[in-house]
Amino acid sequence: MHLFEPVAFGDVILRNRIAVSPMCEYSAVDGVPNDWHLVHLGSFARGGVGLVFTEATAVSPEARISPADTGIWNDEQQQAWARIVAFVHGQGATAGMQLAHAGRKASSKPPWEGRGFVTDEDGGWVPVAPSAVAFPGLREPAALDAAGIAGVVADFGDAAERAVAAGFDVLELHAAHGYLLHEFLSPLSNQRDDEYGGSFENRARLLMEAVAEVRRRVAAPLVVRISATDWVEDGWTADDSVRLASLLRDAGVDLVDVSSGGNAPADIPVEPGYQVPFARRLRAEAGIPTGAVGLITEPKQAEEIVADGSADVVLLARALLRDPHWALRAAHDLGVEVGQGIDWPKQYLRAAP
Repeated sequence: MHLFEPVAFGDVILRNRIAVSPMCEYSAVDGVPNDWHLVHLGSFARGGVGLVFTEATAVSPEARISPADTGIWNDEQQQAWARIVAFVHGQGATAGMQLAHAGRKASSKPPWEGRGFVTDEDGGWVPVAPSAVAFPGLREPAALDAAGIAGVVADFGDAAERAVAAGFDVLELHAAHGYLLHEFLSPLSNQRDDEYGGSFENRARLLMEAVAEVRRRVAAPLVVRISATDWVEDGWTADDSVRLASLLRDAGVDLVDVSSGGNAPADIPVEPGYQVPFARRLRAEAGIPTGAVGLITEPKQAEEIVADGSADVVLLARALLRDPHWALRAAHDLGVEVGQGIDWPKQYLRAAP
């Protein structure tokens, strides 16, 4: 079965092609991951996936989506992450960290507290963005100046070094879902008239500088998550994504994790596998490995995505929240024998079919 074949990115080999899509938990204090994150992420490693990605992990305090986001900008956070990485490795899985900057979506409330922004009085802050254009319902951001942009690039590099020092095998830059790197890419949010705005090349400049900085600092395999389209007229398009994917390939990126939307309210035709065609197109036209994500829930569906060449890995989110042992179930359903890209924890072998 293709889904349970190993796949290599540089010197890192995933035991199978099932990955945990980054999922924000809004459960950290001062950016430090805790027992919740250990159990949350550890359960997926125990359940047989090949690659466990952390939630969007902020590269600086102001880069957090909410005050309760995890971070990787200081020693305490790095040490806390190292404990989690050790457990993930102990279950035979590969550990990945998604490095992120929320941009104009920063200083937001956790979803269970309702939509909207966190005020200064409640621990919030003024977000930064390419332009002083607010995301609907959130706080107006401050436009980054040249020094601020250089600081963001340096923050991604510093965070990459800390992540590797904590033991992470793979890094992902979050350039999707309306967060800072995506905000620069999209003309909907980028209204600059300097070298970081206007043309495609200018709007892609920050992301490419962040990629170059991370590549300069660490040798770990590098993934970039993008939104293939804004699903909005005059926004970022699938054609833009093909062009960007080619640049990322040439810059040494190992895989593009292909999602969509998030930078503006949009009418998105959601259905099972609705984003898979974007992954297929980027893989074919840009010649770069891709990850497919979005309402991938059933083992046969995931197997077909990999088998037909639409993507090299599949990333699951809600399906894994419902069943952290999804990979073990998928192996059974697809007739994969234990030891062929999947292993039951020895503590659970008495329950193996």
